[in-house]
Amino acid sequence: MILEENGCAEYLQNLGLNGRTDPESFKACVPLVTHKDLEPCIQRVADGAFSPILTGKPITTISISSGTTQGKPKFVPFNDEMMETTLQIFRTSFAFRNKEFPIENGRALQFIYSSKQIKTKGGLFAGTATSNVFRNSQFRKAMKAMQSECCSPDEVIFGPDFHQSLYCHLLCGLIFHEEIQLVSSTFAYSIVLAFRTFEQVWEELCDDIREGVLTSRITFPSVRSAMAKLLKPNPELADLIEKKCSRLSNWYGLIPELFPNVKYIYGIMTGSMEPYLKKLRHYAADVPLISADYGSSEGWIGANINPSLP
Repeated sequence: MILEENGCAEYLQNLGLNGRTDPESFKACVPLVTHKDLEPCIQRVADGAFSPILTGKPITTISISSGTTQGKPKFVPFNDEMMETTLQIFRTSFAFRNKEFPIENGRALQFIYSSKQIKTKGGLFAGTATSNVFRNSQFRKAMKAMQSECCSPDEVIFGPDFHQSLYCHLLCGLIFHEEIQLVSSTFAYSIVLAFRTFEQVWEELCDDIREGVLTSRITFPSVRSAMAKLLKPNPELADLIEKKCSRLSNWYGLIPELFPNVKYIYGIMTGSMEPYLKKLRHYAADVPLISADYGSSEGWIGANINPSLP
């Protein structure tokens, strides 16, 4: 099916595949290549070429890699098929997680951030792979269908300042504290950073909730406007949070203390994230830590179908 959909691509035509879709012809004609080999084709797409160069269907967006492999960011094509694959990975891993740790009709405290997209010479939007996913109209619909809708408004996720967005994520989590059933981020480090920040700003967060007025540290009008729709004076909740924080010992068990209905904590926890697990376990106490799916800017590698394993 992949070859049928992309058989008209210039790249495959130049290799002599000539519309053939059998595995033997593909192996005989199409060599193993690196990103460097495909870079001229990708650059033509980024510069505005609309002919089917690499794929049969148009490439509408470009992902920008982190640059950890070769020391500089790379352009990677991103299209509707890539988005659908992403959502299918999310649905698959959620199905396995939900067997072990069922959630229902709740919200997710997701520490997710969408960096600003740029436009290439040819007018295509380009951003990190996660930004392209979060900005896609299908993302929030899929999260809602999986009962994992982010408790923060889009204006917070797409906010131009990371620290202001982080503060507002924490505030949204507290506002919906009884509805939060999972805490997640792309990386374990981001969750640890979020709750280290909470240690420093929890009293200010309580003031915001008590008075129903957002702190002046949030300066962007779009973010302030979105938060104003959620934030109402609630002295009872502020008192409850203060009581919970005051009885913790060195912030151990902070996450289940704040969010009594949380079922698990979800994010990439392997590889370079392992050093952060000790601190994350400190915040989580007995709440299960579940490692996320395996992927890269270039594509997905696999879904985690054994969520109960460390």
